[in-house]
Amino acid sequence: MHQGEVVKLDRGFPLVRLDGDESLVRCEHATALVKGERVRAVIGDRVEVAYPEGHDKAIIEHIVPRTRAFVRKDPTERAVPQVLAANFDRVIVAQPLGDVNTRRLERELVLAYETGADVTVVLTKADLAENDEQVEEVRAQVRALTGPDVETLVVSALDPQSVEAVRALVPPGSMAVLVGKSGVGKSSLVNLLVGADVQETAAVREADGKGRHTTVSREMIEVPGGGRVVDMPGVRGLGLWDADAGIGAAFADVEEAATRCRFRDCKHENEPGCAVRAAVEAGELAPERWESYRTLKQETATVRERREQARWMQGEKASGSARACKARRARQAVAAKRRPKER
Repeated sequence: MHQGEVVKLDRGFPLVRLDGDESLVRCEHATALVKGERVRAVIGDRVEVAYPEGHDKAIIEHIVPRTRAFVRKDPTERAVPQVLAANFDRVIVAQPLGDVNTRRLERELVLAYETGADVTVVLTKADLAENDEQVEEVRAQVRALTGPDVETLVVSALDPQSVEAVRALVPPGSMAVLVGKSGVGKSSLVNLLVGADVQETAAVREADGKGRHTTVSREMIEVPGGGRVVDMPGVRGLGLWDADAGIGAAFADVEEAATRCRFRDCKHENEPGCAVRAAVEAGELAPERWESYRTLKQETATVRERREQARWMQGEKASGSARACKARRARQAVAAKRRPKER
């Protein structure tokens, strides 16, 4: 049995770098791993692989328990988690300075906080800004959203110092996950960090300054003089999964206000002494931020409810299957008694 690390995912087949000789092997999952535990190795996973005779690929037999994971609700399932990356130290959230999507940024921050890793927001494409005033205005808006605990950096292809500031986020021996919607400049940022065109990029449209989707596989990339960064394909769906802790961290101001409510179980609707509503009415808490918090909390509660329903349905099916089997055996026993005995 050999050990290694998943460094790339392409069309469902993990590429594993083996310990010791650093060789790369294409792998598939053991049947028992996929059907039994229903888990698959993701980029950053430590795995154990074997080389059975008659196989053209190595087989992943075991996935070492993860230190942390980036998890979203699987967009193709009702209530199933999907792990996108594992065992990283930092999440870098990329947003284009000229077109920050506030609602998406809030959601990205929730998922990033939920991992337990360090979180940084990087505003890309600053070289396309109209002037320095626009840069500072957008940076201030994002800082107001993220809070004082999250560092917000601005990076420009024309400013080497800004690139160095991002590179410092990925010191030797560490790994960072780079997330963001397609076209926000993640691949260009990776190229700047590496100092070479290791990731394909698409031309920016002159009309709106937006890029096009280019990265199609998750890949771990070595940063010269630093650690490693995972440039994940643009993720459109960011459904939440068990994200209460992440929501609490991303909306610490809302939850702090909630601690001052008169009633511990306050729903912040019509209850007297609601500190959250008072903060909104006093202008201390933006109504849009409060609405985002409510929406994300409701989404998490709905996913939890659907998950419990799915578990209940599976239990009912298993129970019904057992009852049917028992009834079938009983009918077979009765039929056997009614058969004439052989002479």
